[in-house]
Amino acid sequence: MGDVIENKQELIRYFESGAKPRSAWRVGTEYEKIAVSARDGRALPYSGVGGVEHLLRLLVERFGYEPEEEEGRILGLKGARAMISIEPGAQIELSGEQCETIHCANEEFTEHIKQLIDVGSEFDVALLGMGMQPISRLDEIELIPKARYRIMYAYMPRKGHLGRRMMTQTAGVQANLDYGSEADAMRKLRLSTGLAPLLYAIFANSPVSDGGLNGYQTFRGHIWTDTDPDRCGMLEFLFNPSAGFEDYVDYALDVPMYFLIRDHHYIDLTSPAGITFRQFMEQGYGGERATLEDWTNHLTTIFTEVRLKKYIEVRSADSQPPALMLSLPALLKGVLYDDDCLDAAWDLVKRWSFAERLKLNDQAHKLGLDARAGKVRLKELALELLQIAIVGLGRQKALNARGEDESIYLVRMLDLVRSGHSQASLTIERWKSRWNYDVRRLVEDCSYQAEGWL
Repeated sequence: MGDVIENKQELIRYFESGAKPRSAWRVGTEYEKIAVSARDGRALPYSGVGGVEHLLRLLVERFGYEPEEEEGRILGLKGARAMISIEPGAQIELSGEQCETIHCANEEFTEHIKQLIDVGSEFDVALLGMGMQPISRLDEIELIPKARYRIMYAYMPRKGHLGRRMMTQTAGVQANLDYGSEADAMRKLRLSTGLAPLLYAIFANSPVSDGGLNGYQTFRGHIWTDTDPDRCGMLEFLFNPSAGFEDYVDYALDVPMYFLIRDHHYIDLTSPAGITFRQFMEQGYGGERATLEDWTNHLTTIFTEVRLKKYIEVRSADSQPPALMLSLPALLKGVLYDDDCLDAAWDLVKRWSFAERLKLNDQAHKLGLDARAGKVRLKELALELLQIAIVGLGRQKALNARGEDESIYLVRMLDLVRSGHSQASLTIERWKSRWNYDVRRLVEDCSYQAEGWL
């Protein structure tokens, strides 16, 4: 067990210790992917021949990963610089390394996909460039045997109606970015939260679930609104210009805890009475006292649009086809790592009240780029945001071997948004027309092996 936390100042210093000089800023990307049977689009099980655990064993054998096990089951892999983890419904996630450039992230992601296709092809496995399991219903998806997820899965129905769907059916792409100081961290948290409706609209990609259209462009986004109000959504205090690390600490202290980990064993804290981290720090629990390791674990159970660790995690985007997967980290690097671009992006969203932000977020889930902020469509704001990011990436002058800067990872997304489309609106059109409501056509066109993503 680590050192016991004595006071709140230690938690504030935890975030202060994450500050880095600009020269050390990196971008990390986490890519969740839906794995299905190529025959019928149903969720790939975790267990059994050709299941996700089997694929993990093949990755160990062929590519030298180190397996990470719990109760004798493989639940993740450790690579030389990155990790592969498995989400509750056996979604496959690459937790990428902290890359200096998006070119580095692209190489890492490309290699990861090649390896997955290599081990999955012999078992008719398809990876879908979608943000939602399109066919299998909740009761048809195997929950992986991880103690953390068993605790969460049992708790979810107490707090909302869609939390179990969030765990087992959804997939997102997340970008992790650094900050230079408390003031810089709060600026980036404020802007990234303010951009949530735009990010949902640009990256909307979950209009099909349970075998048909669900009425949303990003049903994944809507799911987060009915998962757990204690730990999801937008944080209003971030829009206060005087907000700082202490405000975030005070928020996180009052979020109920899921569990403690002692000697690699999970202790369930989700009894009806429950306990917040503040109560745990002040009173202890079962003879245990709060440590910084407990705080670190607790922060991973906060699921707001943007969350703070020793870096900033932006979490609003649905998973994408491979050609667009690097668009989120590229967009955020361009905007957040250039002061002028950060200010320009804030100008796009600073005028909205908090109530307007919540309403616009809901509209973006349903209407995507056609949602309106007053008289302005999100499409117009999205185009401006992408163009700001392209300027920022051009200024940063991170070039690949062909002399191209990182804005190349935004060109396809810019063209898509300029046409008025997201992946969701394309999927809706195709579902009703050339796919003719045929799941096999959806799988064929949306699998990572397919050509012509757009």
